[in-house]
Amino acid sequence: MESKARPARGATHNRESGRFNLPERVADGDWLDDQDAIDGAPPKLRTTVTVETPRTIITRNTSPDIVFDRSINAYRGCEHGCIYCFARPTHAFLDLSPGLDFESKLFAKPDAPVLLRAELAKRGYVVGPIAMGTNTDPYQPIERDWRITRACIEVLAETGHPLMITTKSDRVLADLDLLAPMAAKGLVSVMVSVTSLEPRIAMTLEPRAPSPRKRLAAVRALSAAGVPVTVSISPVIPSITDHEMEHILEAAAEAGAKFAAYIPVRLPFEVAPLFRAWLDAHFPDRAAKVMGIIQAMRGGRDNDPNFHSRMKAQGPWGELLRTRFGIACRRYGLNRSERVPLRTDLFRPPPGRQGELFG
Repeated sequence: MESKARPARGATHNRESGRFNLPERVADGDWLDDQDAIDGAPPKLRTTVTVETPRTIITRNTSPDIVFDRSINAYRGCEHGCIYCFARPTHAFLDLSPGLDFESKLFAKPDAPVLLRAELAKRGYVVGPIAMGTNTDPYQPIERDWRITRACIEVLAETGHPLMITTKSDRVLADLDLLAPMAAKGLVSVMVSVTSLEPRIAMTLEPRAPSPRKRLAAVRALSAAGVPVTVSISPVIPSITDHEMEHILEAAAEAGAKFAAYIPVRLPFEVAPLFRAWLDAHFPDRAAKVMGIIQAMRGGRDNDPNFHSRMKAQGPWGELLRTRFGIACRRYGLNRSERVPLRTDLFRPPPGRQGELFG
């Protein structure tokens, strides 16, 4: 469906954020395969996109328990609508709802490639892998029209800069012409999230994300093109998706993935009440059981925010998940070798400096 403009409204400037609120657009949807054939499928959600003009595009972090220290998010909010998304609370910073607003009131940053080029050209820039897909999926449906992710990858490919991508969309294949040559140089890796293989569960958890079948097809195509692929079973939700761990790992290996990972469900801030309401609506027969197990894995709380333990599960349930994951990976030949670090020695700064680009 072609995007249509709403009745024009004058752009207004938010002095605090430096953001221009431009006329909104209706975004297209990348709806789950065969959704119409499943009874009770949710209606397509009407989404809007607002242009955002940040001053910088690379976000830095000093978190001691993640493998990257910088990231790029071409968009705010995510149309996929995953109920468990730990990034939902970030919409509250904009005085918007972490619920429906997060998945329907989207923000695009079309200046991202220019900003990226300027930041890479700065004197003293020290190269390190840039992560995409940390707070919002870089290949959510609106990327088809905006192509901001692709434009950023073009800059990284041109400069020989390493890149890590996390997505749950097969739309990543649209950029295979860029990713395959980067992979041949040791500059890129891709992580594809597969939470469930069951269409009904996937539709309920991630109502506007591509189907598990399409994601596994993307894993196969990426692997065949020489792009290192990790399949992430994230999040694992007890009594909802945990029984699928071995099946997902088997399917990942058959699709050509060499590595796998998992993270138990995380429920920070507003995500916890949203998730509880989702359980009551879709799994009322086991809602109390699910939350009981989650709290057992998280030291008696809905969420563990502490570094080093927030991505893991505690207690007997945590040990059970680790044991099952390890056995299945050995059975299907996953994680047999160490991941080869992405190369940083090929980086060449783009010509020009920030003053020249914007002056």
